[in-house]
Amino acid sequence: MNQKILVIGSANTDMVIKTKHFPLPGETVLGGRFMMNPGGKGANQAIAAARLGGQITFITKIGQDIFGRQALQQFLKEGVDASFVISDPDNPSGVALITVDEKGENTIVVAPGSNGTLNPADVAKAETVFKEAEIILMQLEIPLVTVQFAANLAAQYGKKVILNPAPAAPLPDDLYRCLAILTPNRSEAEALSGVTITNLATAEQAARKLLEKGIKHVVITLGTEGAFVFDQSIAKLIPVTPVVAVDTTAAGDVFNGALAVALSEGLALDKAVEFANQAAAISVTRMGAQASAPFRKELQGLILK
Repeated sequence: MNQKILVIGSANTDMVIKTKHFPLPGETVLGGRFMMNPGGKGANQAIAAARLGGQITFITKIGQDIFGRQALQQFLKEGVDASFVISDPDNPSGVALITVDEKGENTIVVAPGSNGTLNPADVAKAETVFKEAEIILMQLEIPLVTVQFAANLAAQYGKKVILNPAPAAPLPDDLYRCLAILTPNRSEAEALSGVTITNLATAEQAARKLLEKGIKHVVITLGTEGAFVFDQSIAKLIPVTPVVAVDTTAAGDVFNGALAVALSEGLALDKAVEFANQAAAISVTRMGAQASAPFRKELQGLILK
C-alpha cells in the first residue's frame, strides 16, 4: 500500500514560446508556437506524482485571479488533495516565462507572486498532514524559511524529507541535517558542493561533500547521462533510456515526483531512481510542464518489486 506524500511548493502559470535559438542580450527573435500551461515546481511534482499513483496532498499559495482559479481546478482534476491550497488576496499567482529552442533546451524566468508569501504559519496549519504522510517533497521556489520550518516539522515526526534544491540557492547547515534525500541537477550540485562535475569521479566527490553536511542520500540528475546515486553503501550511475527530446521543461520535476512515488511503495533507492529516470525520459518527448508528465500505465513493467 502506498504511503502518503506531502508536496510543499510553488504553483505557476507557464507562458512558453518555441524558437529556433535563444535571443542574445538586446536581440529580438521571431518565435513560433505559444502555449500557456499550468506549472511551478511544486505543482509539477505534485501532479507528476499523482499521475503515477501517489496519494498526494499539496500545500501552495495562489492568487485570487484567473491563473489561481485554473490552477486549483487542475489540482482537483488530477486527484491531488488541495485542502491546504491557500488563496492570497494581496498578490497575483506566480508566472513563468519560458523559451524553448529547437534542441528542446529551455530558459526560464519566474515571477513568484503569491508563492513568495507562503510562510511557516501557512504550513503549520497542515501539521496533521505531516503526521499522516511518510514522505515530504519540497523545492526552492517558496521562501527558504518556509522550507526550513517544514523540514524541521517533518524531522520532529520522523518523516523522510526529499529536497529538490531548485532553483539553486545556498542552504543552511541545519537544513541539510533534516533531509533524507537531496536531488540536485549538475549545476545545483556544483553550486552547493563547490565541485565542478565533469565525470563520475567528480560527481562522487560532489556527492560526498554534500553527504558530509548530514544528508543520508544524494541523487544528482545528469540529464541524458542518467542519475548518480550516492550514500554510505552505494555509488552508482543509473542510466536513462535515450530519447529524442522536444522540451526538457519539468523533466526534473517529473523525476522528483516519480522518485517520491516509488519510495512510497517501498522500493530501494536505486530501483526508485530507475523508475524516476523512465518517467522523466517520457516527459522530455512532450511539450509543456504538467502536460508532459506520464501516467502510471505508461510505465507498467518498469519496476520489479
